[in-house]
Amino acid sequence: MTETITAVGRRKTAVARVFAKPGKGNITVNKRDFKQYFPTTEMQNKVLQPIVVIGVDAQQYDFVVNIDGGGISGQAEALRLGISRALVKINEVNKPVLKAEHLLTRDAREVERKKPGQPKARKRFQFSKR
Repeated sequence: MTETITAVGRRKTAVARVFAKPGKGNITVNKRDFKQYFPTTEMQNKVLQPIVVIGVDAQQYDFVVNIDGGGISGQAEALRLGISRALVKINEVNKPVLKAEHLLTRDAREVERKKPGQPKARKRFQFSKR
């Protein structure tokens, strides 16, 4: 594989565009190292999860990522999905392993919109009978 593999991961309103190419296992997010972009170890582990599951094969690739929208947690999960999809495009053998870990499923939960005449999406103002 000499060309670049592209994949997209989404979560809430975050979109991660992932470009995978042969390299040394570096992950660059918005022109910064991913450890600098995601400072907590919890977020870093979330991003590295598909690479850890696949093992040695995944460490031969560099991932350059553009992330837009959402918060830091949604961005980390969008990146996780994007990396998983890129690894499947690189080698179809990875698909059952990642699918068993639920890393290829797009989490479709979104924020429900606020309704008129209510303070939030489902919360109501206090009811007064008289």
